[in-house]
This record gives sequence, structure tokens and C-alpha cells, in this order.
Amino acid sequence: MRIDKFLWCVRLFKTRSLATDAIKREQVMLNGRIVKPSAEVKPGDVFALREPPIWRSWTITAIPAARMGAKLVPDLITECTSFADLEKLEIARMARAQHRPAGEGRPTKRDRRDMERFLD
Repeated sequence: MRIDKFLWCVRLFKTRSLATDAIKREQVMLNGRIVKPSAEVKPGDVFALREPPIWRSWTITAIPAARMGAKLVPDLITECTSFADLEKLEIARMARAQHRPAGEGRPTKRDRRDMERFLD
């Protein structure tokens, strides 16, 4: 199976074209090297996705026949990213969230409740 189709089938990307674009932007590695969207995957291969500041990696345990439900995905891939890298990712997410300017983007639930209290 092609890697772009596989990434879509295991629900790592919402559409196949998004998976293809990520591969073309060199955000996906297969067995330690950058590949094209047409690269073939097989059980035992290790693929990695770039999630700044780390590369998250998974091992392929089975190839699906079609797109799978979210509950069935753990039967197809197993994550092998180190715990230290996952901690780095979480710290980076928290840092980005803290530096969000007030009033930027959609109000949070807490902001909405404060606005309702103020208006009532």
C-alpha cells in the first residue's frame, strides 16, 4: 500500500491529499529516510511524522484493506516514540498556549462564562 494512502487509512490525516502534501513537504520519513507519496509500506516498517519540535514514530503491524475506524487503529500501528520526546512535545504545546494573546482566536469556555456573567 502507498504511504499516503496508509497514513489516511490509519487516521493520521483527515484526507489523502493532506497526507500527500505532508510527504511532499518532507514531514514524513519511512525507515529513516524521506520518501515520495508513492513509497510502498509493509508490516515491520517504521515511519515518522514531524511534529515540531520532535519526530513521532510508529511501527506498522498490519496493512488495512480500507480506512479503519479509530478504535481499530491500535491493531495496525504501535507508537515507538520515546517518553522524553513526548514530554518535549507537551512542553512545546503548553508554551504555545501560554503565549496566545488575549482576545486572539475563539473565546474559551471560561471567557464565554465571564462574558455572560458580565452581561447579566
